[in-house]
Amino acid sequence: MAARKQPPHPRMVTGIDKMIGNRLRARRLEMHISQSELADKIGVSFQQVQKYEKGVNRIGAGRLQQIANILETDIAYFMGDVVDGKRPPTVSKLASFMATKEGLDINEAMMRLDQPHRKAVIALARTLGNAYGAEA
Repeated sequence: MAARKQPPHPRMVTGIDKMIGNRLRARRLEMHISQSELADKIGVSFQQVQKYEKGVNRIGAGRLQQIANILETDIAYFMGDVVDGKRPPTVSKLASFMATKEGLDINEAMMRLDQPHRKAVIALARTLGNAYGAEA
């Protein structure tokens, strides 16, 4: 007889928690707010904000609303494409990169360039990636 799969513990973090944490980090960086600043505004330690962003600790609904208000967005930003909760969303490599300081910096710099210069930067980045980049 095959062993019955146990349902996940209700307090375990899930893919949804990790996705919300990734979006929290991306929005915080976009707003140029440090982990310490956000922590002070919501009344927790910066370590707690780190845990939220890494998806290690789950963010309660009230706290998520508080964070959304501080980051000038709404809860839908964090939950946007979670439809049925049946299959946990995954965080893509692109979304993970975008939620870093480097991801934000490159995008802000690119937005200041006109189209021909953007294409030149993309061509340069591709050339460097092919010559020096790590395997994906």
